[in-house]
Amino acid sequence: MNGYKQICMNDIINREMKKSILLTALLLHTLFAWSQGFRNPVLPGFHADPSVCRAGDDFYLVNSTFQYFPGVPVFHSKDLVHWEQVGNCLTRPSQVDLKGTDGNSGIYAPTIRYNDGRFYMATTVFPSRRHFYVWTDNPAGEWSDPIVIDFAIGSCDPTLYFEDGHCYFLWKEGDIKICEIDVKTGKQRGEIHHLGTGLGGRYPEGPHIYKKDGYYYLLLAEGGTEHGHHVNILRSKNLFGPYEPNPANPILSHFNMKMQNSPIQGLGHADLVQAPDSSWWMICLGYRTSGYLQHVMGRETMLAPVVWEQGGWPVVNGDGTLQTDMKCRTLTLVPLAQDPVREEFNYVKRAAPADSYHSLGLPMGWMSLCNPDYTRYSLTQHKGFLRLYPSTTSLSATASPTFVARRQTELNFTATALLDLSHLTEGMQAGITAYAAPLNHYDVVAEKQNGQIVIKSNVRLGQTSHSENEFTLNGTRAWLRITSDKDFYYMQVSSDGTDFVELAKMEYRFLSTETIGGFTGVMLGLFAQSNSETRQGYADVDWFEYK
Repeated sequence: MNGYKQICMNDIINREMKKSILLTALLLHTLFAWSQGFRNPVLPGFHADPSVCRAGDDFYLVNSTFQYFPGVPVFHSKDLVHWEQVGNCLTRPSQVDLKGTDGNSGIYAPTIRYNDGRFYMATTVFPSRRHFYVWTDNPAGEWSDPIVIDFAIGSCDPTLYFEDGHCYFLWKEGDIKICEIDVKTGKQRGEIHHLGTGLGGRYPEGPHIYKKDGYYYLLLAEGGTEHGHHVNILRSKNLFGPYEPNPANPILSHFNMKMQNSPIQGLGHADLVQAPDSSWWMICLGYRTSGYLQHVMGRETMLAPVVWEQGGWPVVNGDGTLQTDMKCRTLTLVPLAQDPVREEFNYVKRAAPADSYHSLGLPMGWMSLCNPDYTRYSLTQHKGFLRLYPSTTSLSATASPTFVARRQTELNFTATALLDLSHLTEGMQAGITAYAAPLNHYDVVAEKQNGQIVIKSNVRLGQTSHSENEFTLNGTRAWLRITSDKDFYYMQVSSDGTDFVELAKMEYRFLSTETIGGFTGVMLGLFAQSNSETRQGYADVDWFEYK
């Protein structure tokens, strides 16, 4: 009997130990999933004016693109930390006319919202200041032609707010305004209500409305998209106001003594989203500075946790600031595919109409200027190569040259491209560029001169264009490189891919937003141009590598 009792006791002990081990494992898994932290920015490089929505367990995010095409990238995430671009909202000329746009114009401040199984993206195009929105049932596919708002013009930062089968259009025009619309047509359905101008800071922008615990919360940025940028929030029991400010405003700001030495500045233009586990998060823009408090990569997408108690005000990351290394709990992290270090330019077949930029088969994240001429790009005529046919439009024109580029995402980088230049014609140029604006870019240029291929630098600073050393190429293959150590950009060339010759170096600050203005960041691109219209010459790019 005692032996039987002992066996039973051992069995109970073993079962309890197994339960304890299982519970411990589950606890450790939960703690691990909730304590890994992350790094800001979550979308580095030129990813301005972020807006986010949730559909089930998935998050989708969009950014401004200004003069770049295709417009408004669509990113997908499971955890708000790892993002993968799955499409673009504006891929066809019928959706947006970007002729003559630059870093001060084009597509401004999109908002993405999800309602009743459908995604909507609302935005404004400058200089026409036309508000419109597009929709889709598949954010990774093609989006609709624009639905134009014809009763509001002259400002920016529109958004849609859905509630109980009604759709409201919210925008900034002097003050913040709202009215009900027919979501199928964009036509006005109710009177326009004025929600105020925020707290008196300059350039109130990016208004968004959320409903929680019986309150309507109005989130907006003020102070201008520079060092003084910050985020305020107000609330009301009535959608149309009056709205009362949070006594603890601003709820997000680095324009203070505590954060004056932070490498991240200019926080603002935020959006809030609730995760499936009921936690709240804020997506916002900010930028990383280098010396002189200047930045070259544009405004980037940042993430911060939010505590939002019932009936209370949202508190961002405890004290309204954020860090590069965020030591906070996260959602269960789900890493996604990363951009390759080396882009081999293999054609990617996508289900897209012929007039869609996606029909070119370029990798996601590569863009052109304004509305490009698709016939000047090919990934099929030389398999595994990107073929560029030159345009008489140069990089220094406010137009659409033969140019494709991706974002600079870190201060220290090396970008290298291998070009086959055997089909250059006299007077034709092709190369690699660190491009900030039409009149501000650093290039490594290959040119056919008297039967020889000469590689040279080109530094464009406003009305000044300067070339330093020249390098005569032996053969027709050239490794062109631009690298940066945060203080300088270096323009280099090699004929064997091993030994590189420095052609020039220039300070980073002449490409910074503080120096040249505009709302975009440096793009690392490939181009082809000619002083005469020809389709006989072209350049083939074997690969582009970004480290």
